[in-house]
Amino acid sequence: MNGSSTDPAEGSEQPDAREEIMRATYHILCAEGYAGLTMRAIATEAGTSKSLIHYHYDTKDDLLLAFLDRFIDRLDKFLAEIQAETDDHEARLVAFLDRFVVDPDEDERQSFWRALLELRLRAAHDEEFREQLEANNEAIREALTEIIAEGIDDGAFREVDPRATADLILDALEGARTRQATLGTDDAPLGTHESVREHVVSDLLA
Repeated sequence: MNGSSTDPAEGSEQPDAREEIMRATYHILCAEGYAGLTMRAIATEAGTSKSLIHYHYDTKDDLLLAFLDRFIDRLDKFLAEIQAETDDHEARLVAFLDRFVVDPDEDERQSFWRALLELRLRAAHDEEFREQLEANNEAIREALTEIIAEGIDDGAFREVDPRATADLILDALEGARTRQATLGTDDAPLGTHESVREHVVSDLLA
């Protein structure tokens, strides 16, 4: 946090203002949940003013939609990183799945998932949120489908339907995270990195 307050009308806006706002949004969701996310709280956490936040985002919903949209950009960067790091299909699959697994002792990620689950409930009655979440989910599923398909083509994974397998894996992981977030169980199926590697990755290996 830069601790500064900036008036956009003066033309002195910090170049990373949006990043600070998004970072503050993440921290508040982790600490306070969706109910605690207000423009005032975001401004305080970011060390800026509400006027600057409203300069970028007319409403809290606009801000949250932008926050969710960032997941696709971050996913693209992550995929580029693991592609550059290794040619090993199993390693790429493990790295990808680890990103969507929340171990019981990962308190910050557990808190964020609970807040995200609250936010996702908006999709049931809000078309904009539903469309954004659908875009996020499709990007994730396409990425996993491609990883599995490439592994099959190179003989690293056994012959399966890549898309159907990606759907099954991601739905199972989401179920595990939801169970952890709502019931607090430490032994949820596929609720740890180790269990995912044992029951998902090993089953795909040729």
